[in-house]
Amino acid sequence: MSKKKAQAQAEDDMWGQAAGAIGVLVTATAGLAAVKERLGLPWWGALALVIGAAMLLGYAAWWTKTTIKARWGREPAAKATTAVEQASPAEGLEEPAEDVPAHPELTRALVRTGAIEKDQIIALSDVQTRQLDVGGTEYKFLLPKGRTHEKVADRLGPIASWLDVTRLHLKLETSRTNEREVTLLVLKEQPFSHLFDPPSREEIKAFNGILFGHDVTGELTGVPTLEGTAVLISGMSQTGKTTLACGLITCLLIAYGDEFDMVLLDGKFLGLADYAKIALRYESSSDPEVLEELLDFLIPIVDKRYEEGREAKFKRQPAPKFRPLLFIIDEAADFYANTGSPEAKKLFHRVEEKSRYVTSKGLECGVAVIMMTQRPDKDAIPTLVRSQLQLRICLYVDSEGTAKVSLGDSYFTTTSPIKPQLLNPKIKGQAVLFSHGTSTLIRGFNFPPSFVWGVIDEAHARQQSRMIAAPETPLTKAIKIMQDKGIHFIPTAELAPALGIAFDEEKPSVAGQKLSKMLGVSADRENNTGPRGYKLADLTAALGARP
Repeated sequence: MSKKKAQAQAEDDMWGQAAGAIGVLVTATAGLAAVKERLGLPWWGALALVIGAAMLLGYAAWWTKTTIKARWGREPAAKATTAVEQASPAEGLEEPAEDVPAHPELTRALVRTGAIEKDQIIALSDVQTRQLDVGGTEYKFLLPKGRTHEKVADRLGPIASWLDVTRLHLKLETSRTNEREVTLLVLKEQPFSHLFDPPSREEIKAFNGILFGHDVTGELTGVPTLEGTAVLISGMSQTGKTTLACGLITCLLIAYGDEFDMVLLDGKFLGLADYAKIALRYESSSDPEVLEELLDFLIPIVDKRYEEGREAKFKRQPAPKFRPLLFIIDEAADFYANTGSPEAKKLFHRVEEKSRYVTSKGLECGVAVIMMTQRPDKDAIPTLVRSQLQLRICLYVDSEGTAKVSLGDSYFTTTSPIKPQLLNPKIKGQAVLFSHGTSTLIRGFNFPPSFVWGVIDEAHARQQSRMIAAPETPLTKAIKIMQDKGIHFIPTAELAPALGIAFDEEKPSVAGQKLSKMLGVSADRENNTGPRGYKLADLTAALGARP
């Protein structure tokens, strides 16, 4: 429409409105006069009556118009809105996907447990299925977009229920390349219903790390290294702790030969006895004083290594490579017993602090501590010591509280935890391995005794060859003197002259100091009585502990 036509139209509208207004005034005046005349009211009363009636009529007209418009306009408006939305979808939204077949079992389990939304599915085309020899099915699948593997990990228990198995029948693996990719193993039978064959020597040597046992599929499993690691192995009596530890030692002897040393404290008296002849130190006792004696033996080694590491740092030199040293304590809780007497309290606090020191400092200089206990309650091993044991292995326990002590207070808040109290105590060596925030169900190796004895004899032969090949020193000469005589203790008065140190009975401490400095070992007493001298075990340990 042109500008002139618009102006003309506006003038016509103005004259029309003016004519209408005059007509309304005339009509209202006539109506007002008629009402006054008819009802005999004064002018102001007639005016009020006419205005009120006009307002009521106006309201009635407005209500009628609104109702009719709402009823007749609702459906077309909705249709128009839908048409607009379909014609112009919001930016960033995907077009509705075509119907695709869903994997019925996985979709049902994940939807019902909240791992995916009710309107989502696990596409059949995104699922790879594999039957395993251990009697189970492995599903490798993609979650719908917007969902991650953490949703599945958090709901493994309920998912197991929908699949008619238990949490122990499931094993979850995630992808390093796709957050939506999940591998879920569903066992048909109870885990470790059948005993897997122990690994061969070749398999042990080929494994990249420290072996602890088999996982539920029969694959070898463990940790990358024990360097910078301390271990707590806990579980009820007769669940297989010592067998698991012996399997670990046997694997270390095969994989690493004589490239590491062991100090063993056998609280069971027989549990670690097979390895006594190849240990740097071996003691069979449940006396806290024996633990203190071994800690006193380890502390100088730890201090020396720690100081060498610090010196290398200050001089900006490469960190020294220390010979790995394993300190294993079986039935560790017995060594922290406190009867309440003044002497027992003092001994307890000394042993506690020395244990903490060796465990924490040893992490930095190649000394790994492994403690085993069948009483994994909060008071069995002092918190100061237990908190240093980062790697946890828990066999069957009878309560969640005990499991928390064994695996850590926050264990059940981690991703897909396994409850040790649900393990079958009849399956020896079955345990939860908790390392770096990840839980793995394992079973330790149960090597035949003849196999273990053969490995130990080979290790002992290598040790003897290494000692023979070592250059002669006062320490090696002292060891040879005692071995030739077939004795396990020699007094200072007898050893000093053999090594060219004059011994004066009136001043025995002078010769003792010279001999101790020459050997690098402190003198002791046999059975805490009699003259001071040297134990063959201490001298041999000192020789083996040198880097």
